[in-house]
Amino acid sequence: MSVRSVTQAAPKGARDAKAGAIAKAKAVAPDLPARIGSTPKTTFRGDADVFGRLVEDHDRHRALLAMIEETHGRSDDRVRLFEELTYELKGHAAAEEQALWSTVLRDPETTDDARHAVAEHKQIDEMLADLAARDMASPGWLRRFAGLKEKYLHHIREEEQEQFVAAAKRLTDADLRHMRRVFEGRKKAEKAAATVEKKIRLKH
Repeated sequence: MSVRSVTQAAPKGARDAKAGAIAKAKAVAPDLPARIGSTPKTTFRGDADVFGRLVEDHDRHRALLAMIEETHGRSDDRVRLFEELTYELKGHAAAEEQALWSTVLRDPETTDDARHAVAEHKQIDEMLADLAARDMASPGWLRRFAGLKEKYLHHIREEEQEQFVAAAKRLTDADLRHMRRVFEGRKKAEKAAATVEKKIRLKH
């Protein structure tokens, strides 16, 4: 297996990719700000390969998280944004596991990264179900949501700055092109099939 060199995305391409991802989130609730601030440095934003596509989703998720924090009570915007976030995170995680981590898991050098990422996907899914089961209008809902946001931002920062970097060094360009095709197809199907599950977590 050849080693792929990790190249820095062109600044304009990276800016355009980030702006496009935020715009997709804004379309859900156009009147709310999406203050995602600065994002962790990554070489993949704006790239044409699967990692660039994954980071594009991450930026969309960062925007959705920020917008939910701007909502109040059980407003239409909060309900709509939380549902969109749930469908997005479920579809993204399932497609990422099928396109990337299933392959990375077979390489002894990156097995631990794959297992760690998949385990965190399960934890995040449980946190989404817990939030869905609770009263959105209660003062404690946003506090619990802040815990989800912190967990998810930590998760994607690890992916972008560590796990993707390690995986990219072990994959060929052909691998990456194939993975992007798989991700695009599975993301659409998985998001369409996703549901908002409601289940209180007994441990936090």
